[in-house]
Amino acid sequence: MCGIAGLFHYESVKPVDPRRVERMCDALVHRGPDGSGVWTAPGVGLGHRRLSIIDLEGSPQPMASADGRAQIVFNGEIYNYRELRRELGQMGAKFRTDGDTEVILAAWQRWGPDCLSRLNGMFAFALYDTEKRELFLARDRLGVKPLFTARLSDGSLAFASELKGLLAHPLLRREVDPLAVEDYLAWGYVPDHRSILKGVEKLAAGHYQLLKHGAPPAAPVQYWDVSFADRHTGSEADMSAELLHHLRQGVASRMVSDVPLGAFLSGGVDSSSVVALMAEGSAQPATTCSIGFDVKALDETTYAQQVAEQFGTRHHARTVDPDDFTEIDTLAAMFDEPFADASALPTWRVAQLAREHVTVALSGDGADEAFAGYRRQVFHAREEQARSMLPAKLREPVFGALGRFWPKADWAPRFLRAKTTFQSLARSGAEGYARALSVTDEAGRAALYTPDFLRARGDYRAETPFIEMMENAPARSGLDAAQYADLKFWMPGDILTKVDRTSMAVSLEAREPLLDHRLIEFASQIPERQRIKGAQGKWLMKHTMERYLPKDILYRQKQGFVMPITEWFRGPLAGEARGIASNAVLARTGWFDTGRLGRIAEEHISGRNDHGRLLWQLLMLEKSLVRLGIG
Repeated sequence: MCGIAGLFHYESVKPVDPRRVERMCDALVHRGPDGSGVWTAPGVGLGHRRLSIIDLEGSPQPMASADGRAQIVFNGEIYNYRELRRELGQMGAKFRTDGDTEVILAAWQRWGPDCLSRLNGMFAFALYDTEKRELFLARDRLGVKPLFTARLSDGSLAFASELKGLLAHPLLRREVDPLAVEDYLAWGYVPDHRSILKGVEKLAAGHYQLLKHGAPPAAPVQYWDVSFADRHTGSEADMSAELLHHLRQGVASRMVSDVPLGAFLSGGVDSSSVVALMAEGSAQPATTCSIGFDVKALDETTYAQQVAEQFGTRHHARTVDPDDFTEIDTLAAMFDEPFADASALPTWRVAQLAREHVTVALSGDGADEAFAGYRRQVFHAREEQARSMLPAKLREPVFGALGRFWPKADWAPRFLRAKTTFQSLARSGAEGYARALSVTDEAGRAALYTPDFLRARGDYRAETPFIEMMENAPARSGLDAAQYADLKFWMPGDILTKVDRTSMAVSLEAREPLLDHRLIEFASQIPERQRIKGAQGKWLMKHTMERYLPKDILYRQKQGFVMPITEWFRGPLAGEARGIASNAVLARTGWFDTGRLGRIAEEHISGRNDHGRLLWQLLMLEKSLVRLGIG
């Protein structure tokens, strides 16, 4: 795992100052504290920060191909590099190292862009072909590893693993994109189709981009997608057996390492499944790490301890204070862009704990998206059944009226909170699911904005790209479309961004075995009745893992990392809540109605309404703007 950065002059072949590339890389030192390097040639510069995982001494970067005709900087891991190395060796390729980086170079020289279909891994890399005089940028299928790009005023394209690498370049404009603010307030993060800064882009998951001197950068090309349009037709037993094969394959492939390796263990289905298969595939006890809280309602350490004892792991647990808000500035600095998923705090804490014992940690991320494990997906499947029984002409007036007049009852038991369901049923499936996933809905956002900001936003609405993705998804059902959008929109923008930044902040490599693309492709074809049974999501995976895990681990209610932000803003952060309205940073932007912000803060502090998530969004936005030098 590493950090990469570089410059490519596409308008003309200008010399690249290696010190400029070095400064960009120095901003990424946390991603690669074990080594650094810069390579330049007319019109191009590549830089690298290394975290040594494979071939510890023999694979420094930037790396040249055996014939010297190509150079690469690479962030990630190729899990099938040994198989590819044998195949390429039989075709005449020569290798001087024992790592995976040189395999990418040889694969490019043999297959060109088609090499990506042969790589099983997580990666973002930049490869310069000195013969063709072109730069090849690529990102892995699911978007585990990030890559930011920006066109600069001197006719060059800059790229880096994180926005902070681009921020180290003096020509980068620091002008906020108002549409990114709209996106952020809707989702709690800036999705991959946009960046907080105008002119900065993120290479999308499963895409590559080819750049040539003397030509404007070509549009990115999609080389992989997942389809929910087909269905497995075998028996339930056959599907379970095939699923177990893919699960084992995903875990085993990610256990290759020349440094100590372990796993995050929350005690939930996904991390417990990973640990069970690690134990099955290794003669040595696995190292596991978990974080607990001294508030019983938030704590899952007893379940993690239960799994650790069952599989004889070397288990490390730490209890942290749920009022762990003193590191907010540090957290904002990790992400550069505003990021309001409060579970980033405990994710960072468990990464810190893991780094004390290992350099690589396996996580359980990806299973909920792939196998329909989120409660919202189960609700959506039920709502889609209701929609199928009533035409839209009846649904809109009936459920729309009920949604308007039904009282809002956040305090009530879940089955009595019908207002949100009625509002969702009045809309299309895609519109309803977008509403369920959003943090702040369209009406709530509009009430925050000033007239000037509303004019700058224009007709754009944050939900539109998400709804269009669902409506155009290769899918048979509404549940298919929801899972597709979760995998393509939510997961890279929120989940994978969170894990990448928090783990890399402590120089820890996180690997996601449940995001092996072969497993994802298999999961997308599981019939709905094997994904959801009754109120139970992720059914086939849970059923398959019954041979390894007890039912109280598999079938208990999903909890996840939950932080008490509602209580924070009524207690120790009440002053921060009140300060949001008068804060000079947000006030100077002219984006928000400060009177409205003040009323929101007082409503929350008094307990009349719960605005905790919105206040957290605004606070993290303020911290991010300061970080970007805009406040």
